[in-house]
Amino acid sequence: MVALTDRVKPGRLTVEVRDITADTTTIRSLDWDRDRFDIEFGLQNGTTYNSFIIRGEKTALVDTSHAKFRDLYLDTLKGLIDPADIDYLIISHTEPDHSGLVRDLLELAPQVTVVGAKIAIQFLENLVHAPFDRIQVKNGDTLDLGNGHELEFVSAPNLHWPDTIFTYDRKTQTLFTCDAFGMHYCSDLTYDENLSEIEADFRFYYDCLMAPNARSVLGAIKRMNKLGPVATIATGHGPLLRHNVQELTGRYQKWSQEQSKAETTAAVFYYSDFGYSDRLSQAIAHGITKTGVAVEMMDIRSADPQEIRELASMATGLVIGMPPVSGEGAEQAEEAIGTILASTNKKQAFGLFESGSGNDLSVYPLEVKFKGAGVKQAFPSIRIAESPGENTYKLCDEAGTDMGQWLGRDKAIKQMKALDSDLDRALGRISGGLYIITATKGDVSSAMLASWVSQASFEPLGLTIAVAKDRAIEALMQVGDTFVLNVLEENNYQALMKHFLKRFPPGADRFEGVKTQTAKNASPILTDALAYMECEVASRMELSDHWLVYATVQSGRVSDPDALPAVHHRKVGNHY
Repeated sequence: MVALTDRVKPGRLTVEVRDITADTTTIRSLDWDRDRFDIEFGLQNGTTYNSFIIRGEKTALVDTSHAKFRDLYLDTLKGLIDPADIDYLIISHTEPDHSGLVRDLLELAPQVTVVGAKIAIQFLENLVHAPFDRIQVKNGDTLDLGNGHELEFVSAPNLHWPDTIFTYDRKTQTLFTCDAFGMHYCSDLTYDENLSEIEADFRFYYDCLMAPNARSVLGAIKRMNKLGPVATIATGHGPLLRHNVQELTGRYQKWSQEQSKAETTAAVFYYSDFGYSDRLSQAIAHGITKTGVAVEMMDIRSADPQEIRELASMATGLVIGMPPVSGEGAEQAEEAIGTILASTNKKQAFGLFESGSGNDLSVYPLEVKFKGAGVKQAFPSIRIAESPGENTYKLCDEAGTDMGQWLGRDKAIKQMKALDSDLDRALGRISGGLYIITATKGDVSSAMLASWVSQASFEPLGLTIAVAKDRAIEALMQVGDTFVLNVLEENNYQALMKHFLKRFPPGADRFEGVKTQTAKNASPILTDALAYMECEVASRMELSDHWLVYATVQSGRVSDPDALPAVHHRKVGNHY
């Protein structure tokens, strides 16, 4: 039943073929060295792009692969099946890492009928620029391949693309979910048999891509539960889920329920398939969710005007990606912007970002109109001068966090006042040191003033740090990441503490004006610190409002053996 192809490694790109049932084969494109994926920068374990062949009396191909795998993938596909024998191409969604070879496939197999959501078909028309047979499907529609392979489609918009569908094969009890329940994790293991090895990447992927769409996740799970038993979840990235299906889908449901219970909601409006609007909006939404504020994402290219009006009226925060100033859909987008503006009130906050296409509607007139209506600007408008890189996505993430913190300010004040005064003062007597955590991952660097630090183990040498979920540096402290713990000196900490305690605007260089050296792990060492330790994150434990990070210590040094570390004494225990 299992047949693995010989692996050829041109630039660490390989292909694995495996029969996952008697009639279903996966072609997994393994991208071993990919270290960033837009907003999920700093991947530790590469990624995969998974495609599937289902053989009944007719044959369906579910998704293709990334364009970088063109020759490897198409040669593998032709070795498994004559392209002329493929009847259907099911498009789970049109994100380029899964649909990057659709045009190539249609050139090889022009007889193929493309199956997808209405929006997916529209996107593909602009991608392929050639006529093709198509079937538009919606939730509950079926496609009979014969031999018992009746496929049922599940509408799953925003997971994490506006045109996403799941496909359920009743005969094999296999659910093809593309991005949902996946992860960026590349290994020789086809399945999820080793849960402890993948769960950090599974959560990281959820936090980046699915948490901003928590309510859509819950809607998709509700529709999934009506399908029948699911033995295998055939994901678009990472290992397929077979050994821990209930556990991992249960985690999605739990995390999404927690996220959707937030008292405050921000709306993120974007224009799909235009510039980098999808990616940038996702990064901003991710930043918002880190603060405990719920997010509703809406594609103004396909949304109904009434839906836009209702969301813009309900949300306390409004983020808008500027649509095209001309061309297809521009008039509809301008009307959508007008609808949003007409639905605002003075209690809301707004933020604007360009999509980076060069044909964006200008942010200036809309910014003036929002301010004229008395709506507060939560972060400076984001203007894209070139193709976004890691620092651009970091800027967007931090802008989202700024908005989330502003929207949650009343709740934070209420929580500070809620604790019993005696208990509050007692907690405040727990003292700690004063530290600066510094980290670099790729082109991104960050820093944070910390006092909740403690040694946790002798063998290996290890320590724990409590990091608030809305701290910018949290994204650089995933399992496998490295950082430096800088210990401040008793009589020489005020300048560094003042510098890193201040509020930095989104995208600001936190090290400007600070003397640093570079550690072996590439993170900054503060020259004026008393001591430093180079650390690697070994594990993380989630708490209600913090991550407890356990890290092992590789090396360290003290600049003055006779000097003492700075100690931090608080008066209260319910806020910093």
